[in-house]
Amino acid sequence: MNTFKLALRGLSRNRRRSLVTLLAIAFGFAAISLFAGYTHNVYDGLARQSIHGELLGHLTISRRGMSTEGKLDPEHYLLSSADVARITQLLKDEPHIKLIAPRLGLSGLVSNGRASTIFIAEGISPQAMEKLQENVLTADEVRSGMYASVIKKLDPAASEKVLLSEGLAEMLHLKPGDTAPLLTNTIGGQANALDATVGGLFNTGNAGSNDKFAFMPLALAQSLYDVDSGADRLTVLLDDVARTESMRDDLLGKLKMAGFDVEIKTWQELSDFYNQVHDMFDMIFGFIFSIVLTVVVMSVANSMGMTVVERTREIGTLRAIGLKRGGVVRLFTAEALLLTLLGCAVGVAITFAVRYGINVAHISYTPPNSASAVPLLVDVDAGRTLFTAMMMLLVGSLAAYLPARRAARQPVIDALGHV
Repeated sequence: MNTFKLALRGLSRNRRRSLVTLLAIAFGFAAISLFAGYTHNVYDGLARQSIHGELLGHLTISRRGMSTEGKLDPEHYLLSSADVARITQLLKDEPHIKLIAPRLGLSGLVSNGRASTIFIAEGISPQAMEKLQENVLTADEVRSGMYASVIKKLDPAASEKVLLSEGLAEMLHLKPGDTAPLLTNTIGGQANALDATVGGLFNTGNAGSNDKFAFMPLALAQSLYDVDSGADRLTVLLDDVARTESMRDDLLGKLKMAGFDVEIKTWQELSDFYNQVHDMFDMIFGFIFSIVLTVVVMSVANSMGMTVVERTREIGTLRAIGLKRGGVVRLFTAEALLLTLLGCAVGVAITFAVRYGINVAHISYTPPNSASAVPLLVDVDAGRTLFTAMMMLLVGSLAAYLPARRAARQPVIDALGHV
């Protein structure tokens, strides 16, 4: 306790230098915490967009080889209606599974009667689509009002209605209620066509797919593809994203024991965009963290170095009355520890104040390759914030060690005579 009291008095002797160093630590800590909160919001948003917005779910079950050879020989790799029923029966009692949804992907041409363009469609039941999108938006995103077109809804009472992406509908000058002829190949390679009704529009959030994507009821997709209640994969929705890996292993073992030669992919494996953005922001965070940490080290080291020079005679006096060299080191290390601790505390206050201002300001921006603006929001990343505080405390204390060690090694007579 005496060491910390002396350390606090030492910091108060030169208030200006201590304040400047404290503010350098505080603003550096706040910068890291705010960027960590922003990246956390981006990660969370991308994960929700992949799982719920793109309707990937947490796990995707398909026959082994479907992703590589299925386009060349779809009939061989499709799950039959009997397979879908058996797998659903096997997994329905799993406690952490909320939904098992058959899916069928197909592509073809869509027309407005005068011009045609390609489309890529997903067949899914309206009830499964609604279930998959339950957690796609947070409360802040709902309040922002920028995601009105994100929610996609098929009409369960109208199997002929399809949803078109906004870019695709704009290209063909189609609007809800218009008729859109669809032309596809069946599983046997024959041409098949029917008239669908535009039931609504949605935004994929990606400029690369917003002019060609569509959703349709699973029954309509099966009719176009000429399959009897089959599916190319099953989408599994869990109650917790943290269980994704463990459930993948459990379900894979259970299905193999039942004789199914399947593969199960997680949403991370299916979402290349999420992985690329995650890796990019991790690199940026590490770069910013190293720069701020260097600034903090230099600030604390400079402050402690100046303090040692100015208090050389005091150090000599303390040594003369019996303070050991280790005591001198502990004293200056305690000063650096207190200075860094106070800086982090002020940094936390700055972080919450700035975060509140950003979140209520309704700032928006359009990310690269995005089809719409998104709100700029900052979360609280407790894990990275605590890690930053611990690293700053450790590095700040180490930054004071060398000048303190140098001061403790001075001869007592020379220290007392220092001018």
